[in-house]
Amino acid sequence: MAAFLERLFRLQEHKTTAKTEIIAGLTTFAAMSYILVVNPSILSASGMPIEGLITVTALAACVGTLLMAFMTNYPIALAPGMGLNAFFAFTICITREIPWDAALGIVFWNGILFLLLSLMGIRKKIAQSIPHALKIGVQCGIGLFIAFIGLKNAGVIIDNPATLVSLGDLSSPVPLLALIGIVVTIILVARNITGAILLSVILLTVIGIFIPVADGSLTPIPEAILGAPESISTTFFAMDIMYPLTHFATTWDLIFALLFVNMFDTIGTLIGVSRKANLLDKNDELPKMGQAMTADATASVAGAVLGTSPVTSYVESASGVSAGGRTGMTSVVVGLCFILALFLTPVMKIIPIVATTPALVMVGIFMMESFRQLDFDDLPSVATATVALLAMPLTFSISEGIALGFITYVGVSLGMGKYKQISIVTYLMALVFLLRYLLDLK
Repeated sequence: MAAFLERLFRLQEHKTTAKTEIIAGLTTFAAMSYILVVNPSILSASGMPIEGLITVTALAACVGTLLMAFMTNYPIALAPGMGLNAFFAFTICITREIPWDAALGIVFWNGILFLLLSLMGIRKKIAQSIPHALKIGVQCGIGLFIAFIGLKNAGVIIDNPATLVSLGDLSSPVPLLALIGIVVTIILVARNITGAILLSVILLTVIGIFIPVADGSLTPIPEAILGAPESISTTFFAMDIMYPLTHFATTWDLIFALLFVNMFDTIGTLIGVSRKANLLDKNDELPKMGQAMTADATASVAGAVLGTSPVTSYVESASGVSAGGRTGMTSVVVGLCFILALFLTPVMKIIPIVATTPALVMVGIFMMESFRQLDFDDLPSVATATVALLAMPLTFSISEGIALGFITYVGVSLGMGKYKQISIVTYLMALVFLLRYLLDLK
């Protein structure tokens, strides 16, 4: 077995051992396993039947992570992406009123385009042509949007006919529990506790047992601890791949937005985690970036087939790298853990939605960290990032934030006489988005 693992993962070459890789894999899984609970709760808002979504999430994560392991030998795990799942449910399905099976078709074509761009080597050119400020604004905006959804789900933020939104009733046990959970989660993360987000979900779930609601307690007692995984028959191959083609005029921007977010989220995660694992070459580039992007894109296509939003690389992989993970063996362990976790489905099904609020807020906080990369002496850049950041939660749409970000960047840059620094791609996207608004092509 030792010789087989050595041939497969080149452990000695990467100065690691099988024991270290196993510990690293368990660490990464603990850090990102909250997605098994959070992803189904978000996707179900789109109208998707929640039965089977835990299985879908685990299978998509396993497939994507194993693809990354064997195509690159990198210690990077994948799962349905936070932000991408919110875009799927709240922008595509709720705001645009597109059926969830058609939305899966949009995810499918997004994955196909992502795969083609990766195989053709065009990805890098596109990535370099997009303004850095817009990338930051989009990432931060998605973080703010995710946190907003979490607070809304728990009743901390509620709708108000006079002010659009207002503070909920904090004397009520559910919003109060959410706020306590947020504080506890931040403390655990700040203290570098392994699996901090997962621990907060478990804590709030246990507390929920003692909180009465109309039909019992907030957290019902599970009928069993272990059980067989739920069937995915309602979502497997349920995607309507023809919908984006027959409704291209109203879906092209959604496909582009998914592609934009998926691409830059993946690149940022791959570079960040790889730098921590010392996988970058002397030119500060990832040697197998093409294979990694291909694995990511293929995982998104597989996710659409299974019935979930785009699958992407997880920054939580850095926790496993910190524990010593250096090869794809770490990723294999993560993938196997996702499969084993399926047998805890009866327990995961009783987790109340309020228990996911700290996870959503914490992910939002993580994504907001990149705002410090902006040069605050460069007003056009700050303005672009801020417009994109604010537009996403306020319009309840990630695609609108991206569109307004492009328009703002080009408009301000032209007004400043910096027309030469604008790429053709950025000019084109700003023009297309502007025409979409002027002609009301939604």
